[in-house]
Amino acid sequence: MLLFCPGATQRCSCSGLHRNIPHISRVKSVLMDPWETAEVQFMTSNGNTAAKDKYEEKLPEFYYKPTKSDCSVLRDQWIRAKYERCEFMYKERQEPYSTGYREGFLWKRGRDNGQFLSRKFILSEQEGVLKYFNKHEAREPKAIMKIQTLNASFQPQKIDHTNGLQITYLKDNSTRNIFVYHDDGKEMVDWFNAIRAARFHYLQVAYPGTVSQLPKLTRNFIKEGYMEKTGPKHTEGFKRRWFTMDDRRLMYLKDPLDAFARGEVFIGSKENSYSVLPGLPHSVQGNHWQFGITIVTPDRRFLFTCEKETDQKDWIAAFGSVINRPMAPQEYAVEAQFKHKP
Repeated sequence: MLLFCPGATQRCSCSGLHRNIPHISRVKSVLMDPWETAEVQFMTSNGNTAAKDKYEEKLPEFYYKPTKSDCSVLRDQWIRAKYERCEFMYKERQEPYSTGYREGFLWKRGRDNGQFLSRKFILSEQEGVLKYFNKHEAREPKAIMKIQTLNASFQPQKIDHTNGLQITYLKDNSTRNIFVYHDDGKEMVDWFNAIRAARFHYLQVAYPGTVSQLPKLTRNFIKEGYMEKTGPKHTEGFKRRWFTMDDRRLMYLKDPLDAFARGEVFIGSKENSYSVLPGLPHSVQGNHWQFGITIVTPDRRFLFTCEKETDQKDWIAAFGSVINRPMAPQEYAVEAQFKHKP
């Protein structure tokens, strides 16, 4: 396989990954490298469209196709699956993530002590759950996660491992975070796509006739980072918290790797009286950071501050992207659950 690179000042985002597997790829610059006539003819007759038709002929609909902004393990394993293992040319090579059942061991971060320990995980489409066991020989799972609310997102920087994956699910209508990794990138990406496959088949049954369920299989967080917040009376001191914007759920945690959030806020749409405003009310005091944000909901106002003006603008844009989007029917049910939280 030959891979075009546009020239000296522009580089293909995946060219470095292709260079790491020279037995299946040759990377050449259009401008900087010499080209033989035979090579030009090969590229002319075997361009991107022809290569895609060949190497993606049996690509599963649920399989995640990474973009240039995705982490390296997703991009690396996509290239290897496509060209090295030829997984999308032969369906029998897709068994690790397409059979509806997967079992194996992952390193999981302990909820209380923060240590990563080997834990047995089982994903079962038939049972509709992902579960893990504290002991290898244990019969009863430590936790059962329904595929209905399951999500997975690669978080290598947060977990401090190239193959780090954050799994979330709802427990008593609160988000539970589980942090795992595997030293083998293929294993971790196979787990990720197995979860996507299970979600895909669940959504096909739960919401038949929907145009596309692909955006809902797994989702990356809209934004994460530190802000300060005060309490409901707006007289409490501002405290620094880690915030995660997961679709319409805004969670705040003391530490990015906490198992549970200290609190969660539902962010609805502007049609339902939700809005975001720059700044804080003039009467508010006690904040250390100067760039304020006010989130208006039907029940109360939430006050946050950012360290930098750029952070403030980014958070306002993130909130706006959700508030300006009309609510789906199932999101009204989620909003109601938030209002009835104890």
